[in-house]
Amino acid sequence: MNAPMTRRDAEFTRLFSADATGALIDPHGRTRALVLDWPAPADWAAMGTLWRGVQDTLGWPAPAIAVSGDALQLWFSLAEPVDAATAQALLAALRERFLPASQAARVGGWPRDGQAAPRPGAVLPGEDRWSAFVAPDLAPLFAQTPWLDVPPGDDGQATLLAGLGSVSADRLTPLQPTAQPAATAVTAVTAVTAATDPRAFLLQVMNDPAVPLALRIDAAKALLPR
Repeated sequence: MNAPMTRRDAEFTRLFSADATGALIDPHGRTRALVLDWPAPADWAAMGTLWRGVQDTLGWPAPAIAVSGDALQLWFSLAEPVDAATAQALLAALRERFLPASQAARVGGWPRDGQAAPRPGAVLPGEDRWSAFVAPDLAPLFAQTPWLDVPPGDDGQATLLAGLGSVSADRLTPLQPTAQPAATAVTAVTAVTAATDPRAFLLQVMNDPAVPLALRIDAAKALLPR
């Protein structure tokens, strides 16, 4: 017999599960969870800027904050699941929008090819340490040591997640680059089409903020293993 779902599991499922099984990725490869992670020692000033920026600038609900054992994380809940390429393009757009290049280069993300799905609340292998969601005012305390020394309480974790919401599809549109004059757009297209290596071309399209988000997503899809 399966164990009954805890309050914490119910809140996690509400926010991040892609299907009725509670998985973070559904059978079609789609997810409702976007995760950015800052390896320790984490720069909370930059992380906090992004955490506040998505709320103030994009009108998003506050993302959850977690400690994973080796990084501080921001967890974004999407109201509707997206495929892996779209998720990766959205993560790239968040880095570009809110982080300086020096920070964006060291900030990881999930979903990512070959990376297992994270799940805060687990004991870390070989350690008396636990991953967990943490309150925003306590997050800076974990910048150097991103873990708990005791198991996180179910009620406490549930309470942290209960106040969070999901990003609706219409709230994703502000991540698209603003309209540019035709000459600028032509220059951008000329620049990306100048690449002779097909993979380099696709990478350039995916990472170029001057290219419309839809085209960047298509480029990311083309780069996925088949």
